[in-house]
Amino acid sequence: MPCKIIGSYSSTAQTISYSLFAAIFNVGWAATQVSHMSMVNCITLNSTSRVVMTSCRNAFTMVANLSLYAVAFVVFKFDTRRTIIEVEHQYRWIAYASIFIGCCFVGIFHLGTAEPRLKREAHEKGYTRISWTYWFRKLLYHQVALVYVLTRLVTNVSQAFLAFYVVNELRMDQSAKALVPAVIYVCSFVTSIILQEMAWNSHRLKVSYSAGGLLWMISGVGILFLPSSMKYFMYLISVVIGVANALMMVSGVSMQSFLVGRDLNGCAFVYGSLSFLDKIICGVALSVLESYQSSTPDEVRNCNPVFSLSITRYGLGLVPAISALVGVLVTLSMKLPEPTLTPLIAPLLE
Repeated sequence: MPCKIIGSYSSTAQTISYSLFAAIFNVGWAATQVSHMSMVNCITLNSTSRVVMTSCRNAFTMVANLSLYAVAFVVFKFDTRRTIIEVEHQYRWIAYASIFIGCCFVGIFHLGTAEPRLKREAHEKGYTRISWTYWFRKLLYHQVALVYVLTRLVTNVSQAFLAFYVVNELRMDQSAKALVPAVIYVCSFVTSIILQEMAWNSHRLKVSYSAGGLLWMISGVGILFLPSSMKYFMYLISVVIGVANALMMVSGVSMQSFLVGRDLNGCAFVYGSLSFLDKIICGVALSVLESYQSSTPDEVRNCNPVFSLSITRYGLGLVPAISALVGVLVTLSMKLPEPTLTPLIAPLLE
């Protein structure tokens, strides 16, 4: 649209145009994500309940991801056009359907969900707003921030390189670009459901994150040295990645709840600042990795017929594995506060 308005389709104009709408999207996404994650702390003070809700939130994130594949399947199934313009229309319909479904759930949320009771009580009692400098003086804030950023680095970098890896490196069928992520999402969903049945404390939270990090390190080594002749082992690795992603994400986000504790008026800053930090670090990491992506897949394969240590392999295998290792080391060194024994406040929502 901006290119049409200014009458220029140069690479600079297209980059600025795309970046503009990407920035608008991320502002909206950040506002939605931060407020939604903050609600977890405003619904209850019980630490186990907060982890359970975080796990539930992660499970429905996987449902949303799988729903996108369902929408795409329907569109591609009933619309078999193949010209470039027609394929563009297919993706537009996928976007329109996704936006429509999302708007329906946003409406249900706003119309059917009251403001959490704890937040109303905090507002009515006039609790003092917590200064952002308060968090910077806490060592635990920096430790949790590092763990969360590393966790997001694991998931974002792996998602960015996954499709290129299975098709260009392992030479799997094009359908693997959808099947491999689908396996990861299903396993993450199942793991998130299982995590809801556990009673949580600081020790179990650290053990859960460490287990997820260990699984990702094992997966990273497998990805780094998996030859194309054994490409179907990627589905087994995908199962491990799905479990690891759920363990790390649920535990990493729940650590923020342990950090916030009863400081409800400061939870939005915690989630907002860490979300901002994770986007900056992930953007820089992906930019650096892409800057080294010079060789084409065929050129790389000619160097080594069995497997190639290309930037795609490094990006998908080595970077997440190292990030997981550092995250585990930081997790084991931190001292999370013991969970509150305050019973679940009922009714939480009126």
